[in-house]
Amino acid sequence: MNAGVIVVVSDRPDRSQPLVDAVRSVAECRVVGTDETWNQTGPLRGVIADITLSRPEAKRCLRLLSGRPGRARTPLICLTRGSGESTFTEARNLGATLCLSALAEPRLVVGSLVREVWPDKSVADLVVTREAQRAGSLMTNLFTSAQTGAIDMPSVERGVDPVLGAIQEGGLSRWLDEVWAHDDVTFQHCLLVSGVAAAFAQKLGLSAADKQLMTRAALVHDVGKSRIPHAVLNKPGRLDDDERAVMQTHAPIGHEILSASGGCDPVTLAVTRYHHEMLDGSGYPDGLSADEIADPVRLLTICDIYAALIERRPYKSPMSSREALSILSGMEGKLEGGLVQAFGRAVQDVA
Repeated sequence: MNAGVIVVVSDRPDRSQPLVDAVRSVAECRVVGTDETWNQTGPLRGVIADITLSRPEAKRCLRLLSGRPGRARTPLICLTRGSGESTFTEARNLGATLCLSALAEPRLVVGSLVREVWPDKSVADLVVTREAQRAGSLMTNLFTSAQTGAIDMPSVERGVDPVLGAIQEGGLSRWLDEVWAHDDVTFQHCLLVSGVAAAFAQKLGLSAADKQLMTRAALVHDVGKSRIPHAVLNKPGRLDDDERAVMQTHAPIGHEILSASGGCDPVTLAVTRYHHEMLDGSGYPDGLSADEIADPVRLLTICDIYAALIERRPYKSPMSSREALSILSGMEGKLEGGLVQAFGRAVQDVA
């Protein structure tokens, strides 16, 4: 286990599952029984004991934990099933640094865990970090698969909830701060667009299904870049005409990858192929205009341009949100003005 793992000790894993799910929203979590000896358990950040302390095996387990080297630096939260002072005294004698009622909501337990283990972090901070890591791993696997063949659409589906959850829990600004730490420009861009799209969809009051749809489309919209030569894809500075022509093939290539993968919805296919089309017909790859461009594509195009403007790259300084919105507003005739205004309201809290 890595240095950030939280261990939940449980004598009833079925009863503890809601707690385990809540812990996993902020950190890696391992569940062990009261037969745990701790001698094979690597570094850990904290322990939650969801056990009946009156049982001999529970006491033995916690005594073994207290004898573990470095245990004094590991917070131990005991969930007690009694309210008497004797119950709390027993828990403290077994090494508890904090006692909470076993009836406490899992979210409250996690909040206490965070204060014990990461006093300089909030639950929202940890949720966003955790979800960004999950989405980043998905992007790595997705682009690796797409380099030579099809992608697994169900795995893409598993990347949607982390983005929506992070935006719901921590807001767009926290998501951007986390994603900006990614070194890979393409991954950073896809995660930026997905977070921006999720926040925009949320602000527009779209249904849960439509929020999932837009976030999914944002995650894979640039999958075609997996087959663009790295010399072009990661070139610092402007592309020449030949390089630009190669780069522009990423949209139809992405559409081809998703079509060959099977199980991809029509909106995601359309967004992937057409997200560089403009209302005045000046975009690519097909020179669509006006009514030929569907509303979801128009929405994602705005998110895509905004994300590209605020990206942080080694060779260029990012624009501020205000500067990026000014550019979007100046693209009258190319982007839908009403959507641009709504988008500005959706990201107005971004620094």
